[in-house]
Amino acid sequence: MTNIRGRFSKPVDKLVMQYTASLPFDHRLYKQDIAGSIAHVKMLAKQGIISDEDAAKIVDGLESIRHEIEQGKFRFKPELEDIHMAVESRLMEKIGDVGRKLHTARSRNDQVVLDLRLFTREAISNTISGLKNFQRALLDLAEANKDVIIPGYTHLQVAQPVLLVHHLLAYFEMLQRDTARFNDCLKRVDVMPLGSGALAGVAYNIDREYLAKELGFSQISQNSLDAVSDRDFVLEYEAVASICMMHLSRLAEEIVLWSSAEFGFIELDDAYTTGSSIMPQKKNPDVAELARGKTGRVYGNLIALLTTMKGLPLAYNRDMQEDKLGFFDTVDTLISTLEVFTGMVGTLKVNAKNTRKAAERGYILATDLADYLVKKGEAFRTAHEIVGKLVNYASKKGKTFAQLSISEYKKFSPLFGEDLRSITVESSLAARNVIGGTARGQVKKALARARKILEKR
Repeated sequence: MTNIRGRFSKPVDKLVMQYTASLPFDHRLYKQDIAGSIAHVKMLAKQGIISDEDAAKIVDGLESIRHEIEQGKFRFKPELEDIHMAVESRLMEKIGDVGRKLHTARSRNDQVVLDLRLFTREAISNTISGLKNFQRALLDLAEANKDVIIPGYTHLQVAQPVLLVHHLLAYFEMLQRDTARFNDCLKRVDVMPLGSGALAGVAYNIDREYLAKELGFSQISQNSLDAVSDRDFVLEYEAVASICMMHLSRLAEEIVLWSSAEFGFIELDDAYTTGSSIMPQKKNPDVAELARGKTGRVYGNLIALLTTMKGLPLAYNRDMQEDKLGFFDTVDTLISTLEVFTGMVGTLKVNAKNTRKAAERGYILATDLADYLVKKGEAFRTAHEIVGKLVNYASKKGKTFAQLSISEYKKFSPLFGEDLRSITVESSLAARNVIGGTARGQVKKALARARKILEKR
């Protein structure tokens, strides 16, 4: 067994062992830890620091340990505090004292940050894949409902009519920014720290460029103190994940509202809803609600690590062991939320009749009436005031715009004429014929653009 307590005259207290152990959660870094160790030992042999024969034994031993873990045959011993010691201890059991040479020219400080960078790199790849799948589900839903009109809202008050496609494409754009941020984060993750040692570098003729190539990194860390104490890349993933979860939470809120009887815009598939323990009629949007709740937890993980890091002097401090649990939770939460949202959005049904009724309700065409007056020569601010008074009048009379007579319109402006009857939900959509607008032609182009973006990735 690995023993790093040569300095001490007594064994560590059992409570201290339990309190300081990270093995219960960092065991999931086993793939990254073994991959880093294999590259490291190959480099040691290449540089003549250890023999090729010893390196081969160590590599074979590490490969067999990976197989044991993947087959569920590896016993994680609670007295071994982390995944690094667990693997190294088992290596010595398998190949004897040769295993003691593995840790030459390496510290757990640069070893753990390497593992974390390898893990984060994979997490980013999986996250971007999840984003792409969800974006595709949004586009599929949009194309299946390309003629559906819904009311657009500001302040959760009916504002102007928009196409459902246009609304869904807003989320596509949010997720596209998330994807760009994760890709940008990947640039800073892509830095190979091994060779930094505990804090000052190592006193061996190592080949860091070889290590970077073996492990697929394009850059090498330039300062050993910074390399072992840097957790910016974890913070950056958590920050981007927080923004992404915020976007998903906004959509979740709309799904909760839209699936209610009061809105009735959509119906969620039975597989993505739950029932009530007492009310048999209920069909609850629990997936969306939980996504809103889990967003707060992801925010908390970011704040927790920021708080942990804010007072740490250089270089490594044991406080940094607290980086992993919240980080793993964030990665798992975001990826699972993307997966379940992909299924939920891919199976929901849109009630086009209800959305159309809602889009024609009330005074949703008020802005169009103001624009009508402007086109007849009225100043916009004056037109805005006129239509505001018109809305107040119609509301008190209990009438819609369509129910008002032309003579009633003319009480507010002589510019109103019979041609105002041509103002409809459809004409309102068509009028927004600008890039980024909700006119059908513009939305069709935007949908095609979105498909091309996904095809390129």
